[in-house]
Amino acid sequence: MKRTLLIIGCGDIALRAAPLLLPHYRLLGLCRRAEQCHQLRSHGITPVSGDLDNSRSLVKLAGMAHAVLHLAPPPEHGRRDTRTANLLAALTKRSKTIGRMLPQQLVYISTSGVYGDCSGALINETHPLNPQTERAMRRVDAEKQVREWGQRNRVNISILRVPGIYAIDRLPLARLREGVPALLPEEDSYTNHIHADDLAGSVVAALRHAKPGRIYHVCDDSHLKMGEYFDLVADRFGLPHPPRLARAEVDGRISPGMLSFMRESRRLTNTRMKQELHVNLRYPTVAAGIAASAAISPESG
Repeated sequence: MKRTLLIIGCGDIALRAAPLLLPHYRLLGLCRRAEQCHQLRSHGITPVSGDLDNSRSLVKLAGMAHAVLHLAPPPEHGRRDTRTANLLAALTKRSKTIGRMLPQQLVYISTSGVYGDCSGALINETHPLNPQTERAMRRVDAEKQVREWGQRNRVNISILRVPGIYAIDRLPLARLREGVPALLPEEDSYTNHIHADDLAGSVVAALRHAKPGRIYHVCDDSHLKMGEYFDLVADRFGLPHPPRLARAEVDGRISPGMLSFMRESRRLTNTRMKQELHVNLRYPTVAAGIAASAAISPESG
């Protein structure tokens, strides 16, 4: 009999992972909107109604699954991830009919933003956390909640820290067409990437191979600065390179959200992912992934 996997956050990555998971699991997916149910069913995922912002709607999750894949983002405000708190409380609920059947495993998808600015240093999973935005602070809070919950309840916890995700429908083509500037090379920040298909494959690998309590970087082998990434995309799609400006000149010309990313520079190692999760990247570099995207896009030059 297949084990049951409950997916929290049934977006693009969950749908990409579903075909890889179906041979091994019965898939359930938390579904907040009724109109999403048909899409989940079409990918072999049975919808379970519930809203992470409404703890009462999650009571039914207790005892439902052998494993949980937590892909849902935190709320948009504050320093605490109340959604993860609601989920973990629901999974721990007691029931007279099913007893206290906790999942045996939980994989949480976090972000590399938890490290803050590392001044371009090459870092592994033991690097100290230094979140510098509320967005990253919520992720640190979620990681802490998940780890402590796993320790209290003897559930195997694994955390995947993920950088910028790209795919054919996630490229900065509109930004390039609008001529939004990038930083001068000497002032630019290192950024890290993973193709959406490789992230989906890594999620499946984590469910199979991840060690309890372990943290993994899920990223490719590239070490690019942000402007270099934009130039790669521009070249493949026949668009002009973005103009380059000094940091002192970009205020008001770049969104505050993008500016926050530009203030953080780091390079992630992926040795642990390859050795322990046995991940073989389909797109080991951003250049390879963008070339594949351009080959199937009508927009490429």
